[in-house]
Amino acid sequence: MNRHELEHLIRASGAITEEYEFVVIGSQSILGKIPYPDPEFKMSAEADIYPRYAPELAEKIEGVLGEGSEFHLANGFYAQGVGPETAVLPQGWE
Repeated sequence: MNRHELEHLIRASGAITEEYEFVVIGSQSILGKIPYPDPEFKMSAEADIYPRYAPELAEKIEGVLGEGSEFHLANGFYAQGVGPETAVLPQGWE
C-alpha cells in the first residue's frame, strides 16, 4: 500500500461511517509521517484503521472495505477494522 491508496481507504471509510478522523495503526501508519518510504515498508495490502471518535464503527469499515470485499477485489488493498485496544501506546500519544 502506498500513501495515495491509504488516503483512498480513509476517504472510503469516511463515506461509510460519516466520520472524518481516523486512527491508523500498524505498519501502514508510517505513511502518515513518511509519504514515500522505501518499498519494504509498503508491502502490506491492508491498513488497520478505526474512527477516532466512534471506534465501534470499525466493524462497518471491515464489512465493506475488508479482505475479500468488492473494494479489495477492485483496488488490491483493504481495511482491517480494529479498535483502540489493538495497540499498546504510551500515555499522551494523541
